[in-house]
Amino acid sequence: MNFKIHPLPTGRQALGAKEKLITMTLNGGISVIGAGTMGNGIAHVFAQRGFKVTLIDISQEQLDKAVITIGKNLDRMVAKEIIRKELKQETLDNITTNTSIADGVKNAELVVEAATENVDLKLKIFQQVDEAAPSGCILATNTSSISITKIAAITKRPELVIGMHFMNPVPVMKLVEIITNPANKKETTDTIVELSKTLGKVPCVVNDFPGFISNRILMPMINEAIYSLHEGVAGVEEIDTIMKLGMAHPMGPLQLADLIGLDVCLSIMNVLYDGFGNPKYTPCPLLVEMVKEGKLGVKTGEGFYVHASGSKELMVSSRFK
Repeated sequence: MNFKIHPLPTGRQALGAKEKLITMTLNGGISVIGAGTMGNGIAHVFAQRGFKVTLIDISQEQLDKAVITIGKNLDRMVAKEIIRKELKQETLDNITTNTSIADGVKNAELVVEAATENVDLKLKIFQQVDEAAPSGCILATNTSSISITKIAAITKRPELVIGMHFMNPVPVMKLVEIITNPANKKETTDTIVELSKTLGKVPCVVNDFPGFISNRILMPMINEAIYSLHEGVAGVEEIDTIMKLGMAHPMGPLQLADLIGLDVCLSIMNVLYDGFGNPKYTPCPLLVEMVKEGKLGVKTGEGFYVHASGSKELMVSSRFK
């Protein structure tokens, strides 16, 4: 992998962007595993910066939906004059899809796994990728809480396994939380740091502990907000309004939980509880109950709020009125 400094060519930069950017040259390409919300967002930002991306998922239907979503997101960026009109088609032309992990990663220099936040699934994927990807390929995971060290240990290249935790929505959010494991070579970390800058992101390197930094701090706050609702301290709107207006949060914790997905919130709280063995990380019973009921937030249309398709209006779920 080589790095060089030069301005992005015309048609591959935001309107008015004149600053020089670090640009990585890859002989192979980027493979992104998982075509859900995070996977399609990650594929989008790489392709928009000129990288050739293979988006991989076992479901062709999910892959087709992902490409449509990327196209719609690009349309919004064009309408807001964030990118040039020509960049939409260039970005889409940089993306190919594949339903086979082995075939999709065989020429990759970087693989970014963005599958469901399930440790057994991720370990299975990394075993498959480790067998099929070129020997020098870096294997990154977008996990928001699962141990990078544990994932690295099931591969034959732990020095090349690293966390690359993007934030949702990926095309908008600037942060990439980079999580190292004890076996990492400095070159691996440096490569991912520079690559993140290439994407126009701000990389922050942290060590491998449960929840890393982002979710070790965020999820207990969300869990406490749910406890406050569960115990009758205040209602949904009141909790979110206090945090938005009093603490300058752009979004209240309950609305944010709906956006993240309550199933993901519960999974991360369980990782924190199991990892630290501290009762302060016990998931709120209301969170557990809502996940069992399938009330997961935006992805299912209802959580703490009702999320009607095509509507931005926030309506509190009738359950909490």
